[in-house]
Parts: sequence; structure tokens; C-alpha cells
Amino acid sequence: MNILPPASFDEMSTPASALAPSENNDSLPLIRQYLRIALRWRYVIIGATLACVLLGLIGTLLTTPKYTATSTIEISRESSQVTEFQGVERETSVADQEFYQTQYGLLRSRSLAERVANQLRLIDDPKFYERFGHSTDAPAFQVVNGRYPAAGRAQRQRIAGEILLDNLSVNPTRLSRLVAVGFTSPDAGFSARVANAWAENFIQINLERKIQATSYGRNLLQRQLVLQKERLDESQRQLVAYASQQQIINLPAQANNGTTTAERSIVADDLATLNAALGEATAARIQAQARYEQVGRAGASTEALRNQAINGLRQRRAELAADYQRLMVQFEPGYPAAKAIQSQIDQLDRSISREEGRVSNSLAAEYREATARERGLQTKVDQLKHNFLDVRRRSIQYNIYQQEVDTNRALYDGLLQRFKEIGVAGGVGVNNISVVDPADVPQKPSSPRLFINLLIALLAGLGLGALLAFILEQIDEAIADPSDIERRFGLPLLGTVPKVDGGTPKEALLDRKSDLFDAYLAVQTSLAFTTEHGVPRSFAITSTRPTEGKSTTALALATTLARAQRRVILVDGDMRSPSVHQLGNVDHDRGLSNFLAGQDDIASLTFPMKEFGFTAMSAGPIPPNAAELLTGDRLSLLIARLLQEYDHVVIDSPPVMGLADAPLIASRVEGVIYTVESHSIRASLVKTALSRLASANTRIFGGVLTKFEARKASYGYGYNYGYGYGRDEAKAKG
Repeated sequence: MNILPPASFDEMSTPASALAPSENNDSLPLIRQYLRIALRWRYVIIGATLACVLLGLIGTLLTTPKYTATSTIEISRESSQVTEFQGVERETSVADQEFYQTQYGLLRSRSLAERVANQLRLIDDPKFYERFGHSTDAPAFQVVNGRYPAAGRAQRQRIAGEILLDNLSVNPTRLSRLVAVGFTSPDAGFSARVANAWAENFIQINLERKIQATSYGRNLLQRQLVLQKERLDESQRQLVAYASQQQIINLPAQANNGTTTAERSIVADDLATLNAALGEATAARIQAQARYEQVGRAGASTEALRNQAINGLRQRRAELAADYQRLMVQFEPGYPAAKAIQSQIDQLDRSISREEGRVSNSLAAEYREATARERGLQTKVDQLKHNFLDVRRRSIQYNIYQQEVDTNRALYDGLLQRFKEIGVAGGVGVNNISVVDPADVPQKPSSPRLFINLLIALLAGLGLGALLAFILEQIDEAIADPSDIERRFGLPLLGTVPKVDGGTPKEALLDRKSDLFDAYLAVQTSLAFTTEHGVPRSFAITSTRPTEGKSTTALALATTLARAQRRVILVDGDMRSPSVHQLGNVDHDRGLSNFLAGQDDIASLTFPMKEFGFTAMSAGPIPPNAAELLTGDRLSLLIARLLQEYDHVVIDSPPVMGLADAPLIASRVEGVIYTVESHSIRASLVKTALSRLASANTRIFGGVLTKFEARKASYGYGYNYGYGYGRDEAKAKG
């Protein structure tokens, strides 16, 4: 029996309005969720894994062995050169992978495959098509006089090339020039022949392509040179004629530090020079203006404060003022010595004012000079701008002619240089592809590989099992774990009640050593922390639907409270399907419905439950409409009168779904205990029922998971009832 600390139950008494029917925000960590799903659906995962492994084993054993022969070739970036001239092929840089990707694509080309098929005479070989299981029903494969017809040779050549490509592998070695060309077939010797023939034909095709490209390039360049020379001469004549007509004079290009500048206009040079001078003049004018305006704002400029003559006069005046103040301590202002000093001070003030005036006039003159210089430069710059724009308008066509001349000259020089190089490099290049290791006849099959196939099947089975488990988990809404009470519904878990096997709940509750009694004793202990005064004095037990264990829970809690020396009365609130009277072996002719209908004698409506030690009240005669009786104030009056005589009032409430009785009863008591049957009820139904209680502003103390079987839970451990009492020893002795 687990007794949680009091702090754990501060939040167990929860209003139904505060319970969201969605998932609790404090959900399990992601890894624990995955572990929970895996353990719950472990048999599905194991079954899917075993099925995939078995299929992989059967498929491997039934697969025809195949042999792979590999020929290794080296592909250099460029061929060895006898001269420093290049061929037609483009030179590739170290970081350029385009060349190698092109070579890999050529190795997988259809033309190379068909060339190999021709060399090995596979096009007209029936055994070749049978070896790879190709259908020979097409007209091109109909044997006439012991051989294939010539009319279908082109189709057979294409099919033979496709077969070879389907079984070819090109695997470049990383960070090297080596490429492994492999071929796989059921015949080891045939695989070696195809791999070697593939490498040899690739080398031959590469050489032929170089020769053809060089010859074609030389002829093409010779024709292009003649045309380009004519275009260059014509563009130069147009450029000179237009420059003379428009009187456009540009400075020639200059070369500085290996870089060549474009031609420059004289007007552009003058404009740049004067614009720079204008910028300096503007900066000087702004500075002079700031100094001049400072005099008007502060009364003394920075220049005056830095003037040595003015500072000397001010220092002398300060000394005389100090002497004058010392005389005023002893004499009147009319004292001759004081009057002499005052005269000197006045003279110094006039001198300081004159010096400051000269500084101010100097700053004003400097400001006027800077302004005049700025205006003059601005006028000249505006004039040059107009001239520059005029030159630019007239230079548009000139630049077009100049660009055409430069382009034609560059093209002509490039074509001429290339033409000279091809003439020398045409026949001196050496092939840049060579065979490093020819293919040998493989001694053991390359496929199927039993270990790899079983490993793949195992991983596929685990993946399939995990997918099935995830799908089943999303579909299944059963409450399989006690943590689902809080995680799915936001209800505090008051306790978990095991399923009773081999007896009735009544017999199990009468046995104080039973697992059921231990579980409900733990529920009572948890319930004691839900309110400030301990176990609620009035509470109802309800569920989503019938047969979830709410009546057993009501009986058990009343029993545990009675055995704790509490005065308890159990009220059967289910007036549609009463059950409490059956436990006391009485009828339900008198009970709750009588009081709700107006009868006030409570004592005549109750009966003792001597076996359990408490008093009970049956549901009474079944009324036409139980909800109408519960809507009045009689139920609240009944509970108030019962609490005057009893310590606790326990009401066995009807289920929530489809009925209005449970919300009405729940609104009259301190709170509700909600029972949920494990492995049976759907979570969506429980959420809907809780929403109905929330609409009645009902207080829910927590949930009780009933009929729980630990072996069906997500975790097969942690739920052990029947601790102690020497039960294990007794079973062992028995």
C-alpha cells in the first residue's frame, strides 16, 4: 500500500471545470512513451520481426547465386602531353568534378553497352537471353533455320545493351582516380569476360572521340577565323568614323601594376577633380560656419578661449579683482587704492571686449571666404556636369562600337591561338584512361549474402512491427496503464484496484487480507489528503457507463471508513438500476426516491449492513423519471440531515453517459470519485463524460482504475498486490 506524502495531494481535489478532456500537458518523456508502446505491443513487434526474418531466410535460400567480376581502371584528369599545347577537350581544375561525373556517365552509356554486346557476339546468342531470363516471345527472337532473323537485329541489340546495363556497376574509389567496373551474372566466367570487354571498349571509344574532336575542331576553327577577321575590320572602321564625326576625344588606356584601365574622357577627369575640390570646400565652409555661429550662441567662441592675449588679460583681471575684494574687506569703494584697482579692471574689460570682437570678425571673414569659394566651385561643377552628360549622350553609340571591336578582337585572337595549338596537339596526346587490374573469374558468389539479407530482414521486421505498434496505439483507446488516468484525463490517481478472480467483490472486501481490500484502503488513504478536513464528508462515486466498478468502489470505501471507526451511510443514488439493497438482502420498496418525493422519516428508509459495519439506504421504488426528483432541493436536504448523524455520506451515483442523474448528484456533494475500468472503456467516452461533469461545475477528487490486470499493462512490473501476510509462504507450503 503506497501512501503518498501530503504535498502530493495538494492538487488531487480538482474541480471538473479545471479538467481538460485533452492530454495532460505534463506528458511522459518521449523515450518512455516509445518504451511504453513497445512493451504494450511487444508480441506484435516480435511477430512481425520473426515473419520478416523467415521470409528473408526463405528468399535467400531460393535465390540463384550470382557472381560479380570487377575490372579496375584509372581515369586521369588530362592525357600526357608531349608539347605544352592543349587539345580540343577542356582542361579541368583540381576541384572540378564535372569531368569525372561525365566519365562515369559514359561508362553507363547505351552505346558502350551495345558495342560490348557486338564484340562478344551476344546479340545473336540465345543462351545469353536465357541466362538472364529474358522473354523470347517477340518476333525478333523467333528462330528461323537455327538462327535469329536479321530483321530484328536492331531490337535485339538494344535489348542486349539494356541487359548488360542492368547488371553493370560503376563504383568510383573515393578521393582517387580509380573506378571499379563490375558485372554480375549467374556465370562467373561470363562476368569476367564482360567486365574486361567493358573496360577495353571504353578506352577505345575515348581515343576515337579525341581524334574525331580534334579533326572536327580544326576544320571548324579555320572557317570561323575567316569570318571573324572580316567582322573585326568592319567594326574598327565604324568606330573610327563615328569618333571623328562626333569629335569624341578620350585619353588612352593606362597599365598600372599589371592592370589596364579603360579609356577616359577629358571632361570626366576634370569633373572628378573639381568635384573632389568642391567636397573639400563644402567641408571647410561648414566648419567655418560652425565656428562663426558658436560666437552668436555662446557669447565667446572656442577661438577666443584659445587666444593667448585674451587669456592673459583675463588672468590679469582675475588677479586685480582678487586684490579689490581684499581691500573691500577693510575699506569702502571710495578708497583711493580701491578706485585705482577698479579703474584697471574696467580698462582690462574693454581690452578683452576689443580682442573678442577682433576674433569674431576674423571668424566671420573666414566664413564669407569659404562660402564664396564653395559657390564658385559649385558653379564650375554644374557646368562640367552638363558637358559630361552631353559627352555621355554622344558616347553611347561610340561605346557600342568599341565593345564590338573588343569582342571581335578577343574572339579572333582566341580562335587564332587555338587553331595553332590544335595543329600541334592533334596527334601527340596519349590516352588518359588505362586498365589497372583486369577482371578475374570470381571464385565465390557475390549474392545472395545470407547474413546481410537476414540483417536487412531483421531491421525491416523491427520497422514494420514498430509501425504496426504505432498504428495500433493510435487506434486503441483502452486505458491500459494507471498513468493514463492523469496523462489522458488530467485526473489525480487515487488508486488502482485489481481484478477479482475466483470470488465476488463482497467476499474479497470481507477478507481484510485480500488484494481488493488493500487496494481500496490505499484509495481511502489518498482520499484523506484531498480536503482540509481529511476524507470528504459527502462524496459520490460515478463512472462513464455501467459495470465499471463504481458500486463496488462505493461499497469498499464505505467499508474501509466504517472499519476506521467512522459512522458511515451508503446511499444508493442509482434509482434506475439499484444494487445496494441486494448486498443487504432487502428489497428497495423504501429508500431514496421516497425521501425525494416528500417523505421526511429517514430512519424508516435505511437498513443496517452488519457484515460491513455501516448503514445503507436503498434507491427506493423506481420512479418514472429520476432526474425530475433530483432537480429539487430534497437531495441537498437529505445530505445535510444525514451529516448531522453520520460522519460520511457515500452515494453510489448512476453512470454519467446518457443520463442527467450523475451531474445533479455531483453538484450536491463535496466532490466525486470517478471510476474507470481498465482495458475496456474507451478514452474518448471518458473525456465526454468528464466534459459533462465539468459543465455542472463538479469537484472531482480523483480517479480510481478498476479491474486492473498488471500483466496487460504497458509495463509488466510495479503493480504488486498482496504484499506480506505470508501469502507466498502459504502457497509454497500448500
